[in-house]
Formats: sequence, structure tokens, C-alpha cells
Amino acid sequence: MARPVTLTTGQWADLKLAELAPKVKSFGYDGVELACWGELFDVPRAVKESDYCAKRREILDKNGLGCWAIQAHLAGQAVLDIIDGRHKAILPDHIWGDGNPAGVNERAAKDMMDTARAAQKMGCSVVPGFTGSSIWAYLYSFPPVPQDWIDDGFKLLAKRWNPILDVFGECGVKFALEVHPTEIAFDLYSAERALDELKWRPEFGFNFDPSHLIWQGVDPVEFLYKFKERIYHVHMKDAIVTLNGKTGILSSHLNFGDPRRGWDFRSLGHGGVNFEEIIRALNHIGYNGPLSVEWEDMGMEREFGATEACAFVKKINFSPSTIAFDGAFDKGNQ
Repeated sequence: MARPVTLTTGQWADLKLAELAPKVKSFGYDGVELACWGELFDVPRAVKESDYCAKRREILDKNGLGCWAIQAHLAGQAVLDIIDGRHKAILPDHIWGDGNPAGVNERAAKDMMDTARAAQKMGCSVVPGFTGSSIWAYLYSFPPVPQDWIDDGFKLLAKRWNPILDVFGECGVKFALEVHPTEIAFDLYSAERALDELKWRPEFGFNFDPSHLIWQGVDPVEFLYKFKERIYHVHMKDAIVTLNGKTGILSSHLNFGDPRRGWDFRSLGHGGVNFEEIIRALNHIGYNGPLSVEWEDMGMEREFGATEACAFVKKINFSPSTIAFDGAFDKGNQ
């Protein structure tokens, strides 16, 4: 199958690229999705230094790895979020600055514009990432949430992200929102509303990740067919629902990896996602981009998980048939 199998590097940002790249190759991957944090990919340097992207590519080329996407989840999160102390831990200093919330929002938006420029210089056509959300705290409507508060949250998406998407358009790069809890779009209907608010502009689509849908009860395959022309990137990640009469689907303020949670992420093939049906749907909608493995399994050593997951994806990454099975019955084809 022509689709490359890549590793999402966000969970490996404790390593330098020169150290990570040979590991990724030994795991069996065709390439990487470079995270814009840690040492892996530095957006300000990519924009300012004429040879920065070439040197990143040199490391990848040396290890026989491609790169089709850079990921900008952390900066993107700060564009719409109501900023608090949690963001300081995930944002680079040039975005956090003095921590003034309005300033953080503004610097995050500028960084996302620069990310589009950096992706263009890197030769990447898509940036998966987050948008953040100013209204996630209102998910459960009590005290009752006025509808205009929700409407204003989606209007803020258009106000802050349209200028960013203008730069993406100028650079010929797509932004792929990972539909995910805490984002402005976290399920099928909120994703549809986000597109409506942005008037379905072509620069904005989705990074499909079934692990964030399955525990909500959303069929990932239905999402693919609903937005078949807006699937710009794919994360391969599994999850499992473990409701047993004591656990809750909202997971009781328990951290990932705690066995008392009502759901959790799992390495590929160890959860409840039907990946064969996803591959069939991706074939049907004509998605030919990377299948990017995202390792997030607190119960499995990550190098073992990354290696096993790569083999899993390559095994199911089959092409659609080029002939009807009953076509051979026709004498004209014999």
C-alpha cells in the first residue's frame, strides 16, 4: 500500500531528533510526524534560519525517514483556551512570555501562522494540531448555559483562526484539527459546526483519531464518511471502554493509566477500535496520506509498543481491490 506509516513524535520529545530517528527506523517506520516542541522541531528557528529545515531533513534522510507533517497541538491549544497556570507547563517560553492570558493567546496565534510558514519550508503539506476552546468548561449545562455563550465560543473560533488560516492558505498548507475533548470540535456534530462557522474554507480539516471518538460512543467510520473530503491526516491510536458497574465514562478525575478509569488509551490492537473497518473506509474515501501511529499506553513500554504498532499498521494497510471478485466470471474477461 502506498500510504506511509509514520510515528507521531509528540510523546518522544524527551529525546533529540538525532537520537530518535535511528530508533524510529529500527521500529520499522517509513517516517515521522515531527512535534513542534522539545528539540524535535523549533518553529521560530525554522522561520528565521535559512538552513534549519534542511538540517532537520538531513537527519531524517540519513536514517531513511520521510516527513509529511509537523504537529502543533500545544501552540494551537493556546489560541482559543482560557489561559491558566496549566498552560505554562506545555508552552515554550516565547509563547508563554509573562503569562498574561491575552498575550498568550496572541502569541500562540502568531506562532501558528509561523508554523504554516515553517511547514512550507520543511516541505510538509499538513499541520495536525489543536484549536483549544473557550467553552469546553460548559460541556455540562449546569448551571444552565445561555445558548449565546456557546454561539460566542464558535464565533471566537472564526475571529481568531481565520487570520491564521489565511496564512495557511498563502503557504499552501492545510490545518488538520484533531477532534478531541477540550477542543472546539470534539465529536461529529461539533466538528460540523466548526466547519460551518469557518464557512468550510479549504485550509481547515481534520486529523482523524478514532481513539477520541470511540469512548464517546461515536462511530469513527461514520465520522470518516461524514467528512470524507476533510480528512487531511490520520492518527492510528486505540482506546478501550472499561465500564464495570463501578467505573464511570467521565473517569472520576483519575489520571490515564489508573485501572479505575472508565476508559483509557491502548496501543494499537489492544483496545476496542475496529481498524480494519477504518482502513476500508479510508480506501473508500481515497485517503492516501500517512497513517501516523500515536503511542499512548501507560501499561506498555513505549519502544515495545511503537514497534508492535508499526507492524500492526503495516499488516492492515491494504489496498482496495482493482477488480470485482465476480468479474472473472464474465467471459469477456477470460
